[in-house]
Amino acid sequence: MKATVFASTLATSLAISTAALAADEAPGGDAGTLNKDKAGEAFKKRPYSPYADRSFPARPFFGDTHLHTGFSMDAGAFGCRLNPRDAYRFARGEQIIASSGQPAKLSRPLDFLVVADHSDNMGFFPDLFAGKPEVLSPPMGRKWYDMIQAGKGGEAALDIIGQFSQGTFPKELMYMPGTRAYRGAWQETVAAAEHYNDPGRFTAFIGYEWTSLDKGNNLHRNVVFRDNADKAMQVEPFTCYPPLGSTNPIELWKWMDAYEKKTGGSVLALAHNGNLSNGTMFPITEAFGKAIDREYVEARAKWERLYEATQMKGDGESHPFLSPNDEFADYELWDKGNLDGSEAKKKEMLEFEYTRSALKNGLKLEAKLGTNPYKFGLVGSSDAHTGIASFEEDNFFGKTTPQEPSAHRMTAAFMDNPKTGVKIMDWEVVSSGYAAVWAQENTRASIFDAMYRKETYATTGSRMTVRFFGGWDFEAADANSREPAVIGYSKGVPMGGDLYEAPAGKSPSFLVGAMKDPLSGNLDRIQVIKGWLDAKGDVQEKVYDVAWSGDRKPGADAKVPSVGSTVDVANATWSNTIGAPELITVWKDPEFDAKQRAFYYVRVIEIPTPRWTAYDAKRFGVKPLPGTRMTTTERAYTSPIWFNPAK
Repeated sequence: MKATVFASTLATSLAISTAALAADEAPGGDAGTLNKDKAGEAFKKRPYSPYADRSFPARPFFGDTHLHTGFSMDAGAFGCRLNPRDAYRFARGEQIIASSGQPAKLSRPLDFLVVADHSDNMGFFPDLFAGKPEVLSPPMGRKWYDMIQAGKGGEAALDIIGQFSQGTFPKELMYMPGTRAYRGAWQETVAAAEHYNDPGRFTAFIGYEWTSLDKGNNLHRNVVFRDNADKAMQVEPFTCYPPLGSTNPIELWKWMDAYEKKTGGSVLALAHNGNLSNGTMFPITEAFGKAIDREYVEARAKWERLYEATQMKGDGESHPFLSPNDEFADYELWDKGNLDGSEAKKKEMLEFEYTRSALKNGLKLEAKLGTNPYKFGLVGSSDAHTGIASFEEDNFFGKTTPQEPSAHRMTAAFMDNPKTGVKIMDWEVVSSGYAAVWAQENTRASIFDAMYRKETYATTGSRMTVRFFGGWDFEAADANSREPAVIGYSKGVPMGGDLYEAPAGKSPSFLVGAMKDPLSGNLDRIQVIKGWLDAKGDVQEKVYDVAWSGDRKPGADAKVPSVGSTVDVANATWSNTIGAPELITVWKDPEFDAKQRAFYYVRVIEIPTPRWTAYDAKRFGVKPLPGTRMTTTERAYTSPIWFNPAK
């Protein structure tokens, strides 16, 4: 009875209100009478300037979330003498002298940088190089020092890394949290970030790399602080050696939780490119001897907001074995073994190392456990161990100091493990990549918050601009706007967002657009990659060409033909006479099922351009080894947009 009376009263009130408004009057109240004129004064129209009062991110900020300096023991052993302050100076656009003695400068400054030196033994190598008595007194410390002085720093580095990865590093030489030496290295790391942080112009994040190695399998995570020194200095980095540390990421997440509770601050983690983890980066059944359960998936989803999809040690988006119908999956692969080459790669490991397969398996885990642990955004970064965040193809300063520009770096071996046959050449090192972040301003808080909400994308070294929005009401005319973000944010969600509960009869539509890097190649195409969980509980994927340059027509297989190439390898040049400076479209999923979990992300591919190896061959007059890749197709990968059948 009450419901009926309420409904009747509501209907009557609405009728009265409609009649009153029609007469240009509104019912009176405590505040007086509301009419159209007064209402118009209360709700101002948008300003004439389309850029005024803008409340959404208007530009991407480009940076590196994974750079090492001489404070990392392996970087130092390889000859890096640059420290965190040098790294920030270079990233801000200053010219510096590399450890190899060469002047180095970026074509354009970066917007932000995380110096992510290794957590374990942070600051050890500068002390070893300086010959401090406490480092030289143990026999192994003296041995490594003598090797370095004899010009065998590379051999010393491999021995150091090998012993650390296999758990045989001398305990008496470990720089552990709580010691004066370790505390000093962390204090200087934080002080350098504080000194060079310039809100509004350049962001220097405080961070480190948690260096978990499980018998050579790479499970590293980069830890980034939103906070300043007052909070970051209340702790020291979490390490891997017991009893203070652990190689289990669950323990890292506990450390992160304790940090936030202790300081009131904020921190997030980015999993390292997983292609050297030998199938352990993205487990689906168990990790470290324990079954994947609700606690694991919830903690991983909470703390690991982003994933490093591409870097110098190979691209990690997908693999031809996993995506045989994707002609662009065979890109800069490192699929021979784990980090130290102690175990060769097996095909069955690949599924648990690559971005796309992790995103798909995350849907399965969500259906089973209620949370998707692999619901991460995407970034690229370098993992350079030189202190130099320079990965433009014509300005590439290598992975380590011995790989800085020289006539021999194209023909040397990066890794050669005779016991397993795992061998990687220096020419296989990739000049990659960038973390692109859609933030409102260049500050720690704004960029961190954008990373936390996953409004990010990865590039392999180009600074192309990429937009990606998903919703239910985008239409073809929206792609004609010169302000697509206004439409995108008003009608949908950006990359990293979620769509829920499809309206009856509707399929999700996506507004996607990209503009070229002014210093790089034109754009070949934009693709949408979809992954979904079908009715049988199996994961599926499909790659759609949605926008492309020129008048090419898709073939019977729905694939757009090759854009061709203008690269002159011998002269390391190309012309932008093919491709397009920008591409934009609205695409609607033609095979949508409102009952099935799904994700969508965008891949933008440039036309072929010279690879760093082509520039080196031209500059140094070096003949490449057979099989050396001499061209590249730079690309970007956006964070996904997820569809969830029920909120």
